[in-house]
Amino acid sequence: MDWEALRSRIKADFDAKNAAREEVLKACRSLVQTSSYIIRSVHRGERDEALELIAQAEELSAGITHMTRDHPEVYTAGFVHDAQKEYAEARATFALINGEPLPGPEELGVEYPAYLNGLGEAVGELRRSILDLIREGHLERGDELLAYMDDIYYLLVSFDYPDAITGGLRRTTDMARAIMERTRGDLTTALRQSKLKEAIARLERKVSGANEDM
Repeated sequence: MDWEALRSRIKADFDAKNAAREEVLKACRSLVQTSSYIIRSVHRGERDEALELIAQAEELSAGITHMTRDHPEVYTAGFVHDAQKEYAEARATFALINGEPLPGPEELGVEYPAYLNGLGEAVGELRRSILDLIREGHLERGDELLAYMDDIYYLLVSFDYPDAITGGLRRTTDMARAIMERTRGDLTTALRQSKLKEAIARLERKVSGANEDM
């Protein structure tokens, strides 16, 4: 046995894997950060900024896939899943709030578990947008976003598989359900208050008109 040759072969392999891991980890951090900036831009109504960030995120995501092509053990590491999940969340948030078609996992180049968990986390961003709409009095649009939350929840709940397959989807689904129910209550209350205000306003106009006729 040539121990030195054996050591050299193994060390070369480990060095390559470690270098790939460090490079991918850096890219994943950038993707997570860029995804958070996309969501921030969406809530601020900065569409052009969000589109520029989406282009950057697409490049980062594709780069991660390319860098891990020969290192599946790095690709299946948890930090890649987390980065893809954040990216999927950002793209879903942009599409749903802007009324655009929701991109699928193949279009985004992310794995199914990351995509589904990203959708689940986008429910929280939809709630944030709905609360803004309630404050602004745009209740019909809020109802539309609530319908998206319903669609996401019923998609997630249809996958009854172990967490090892779905990437912990059960917890994400439970979180999405709680957020959806809370948001439905907030929106229902706002709609009732709006109808009450309209009824009071109509009554006041009727009384005012009757007084003028006297």
